[in-house]
Amino acid sequence: MSTPARKRLMRDFRRLTSDPPQGVNGSPNPDNIMQWNCVIFGPEDTPWDGGTFKLTMEFSEEYPNKAPTVKFKTKLFHPNVYADGSICLDILQNQWSPIYDVAAILTSIQSLLSDPNPNSPANGEAARLYNENRREYNRRVREVVEASWVEDVPAEEEGKEDK
Repeated sequence: MSTPARKRLMRDFRRLTSDPPQGVNGSPNPDNIMQWNCVIFGPEDTPWDGGTFKLTMEFSEEYPNKAPTVKFKTKLFHPNVYADGSICLDILQNQWSPIYDVAAILTSIQSLLSDPNPNSPANGEAARLYNENRREYNRRVREVVEASWVEDVPAEEEGKEDK
């Protein structure tokens, strides 16, 4: 069934593949165009440089009039990312506009990585360190970047040491 939302998502996908923005990528699940898997690469010359961060996007039939639900699957230490991966970003909430497409959403999130808004924190500790101890904040970010290189470690394996 082809709905306006699905047609728009096909257009977004064509645009993303024909004119891909630097440092972001995404595609719909083969069996469901309403669910996408995306990747954002850490912006160069920032503490995020070298990181590979996975996200999911879920669209409703109200897209593009309603923003998708976007979550990081990669664990992040960032002032505007909740523990569950949800993102505190104005264009995904109160500043949403149908003019935004998948490419715009991904590039906005990539920009947020290196330019957080610590005044609207989703992670209080990250926001505090960003404001008060940038060196320690950057060290924690580098840990996240290095952890992003490990491919899909199951949650129950995290934190276990070889004995």
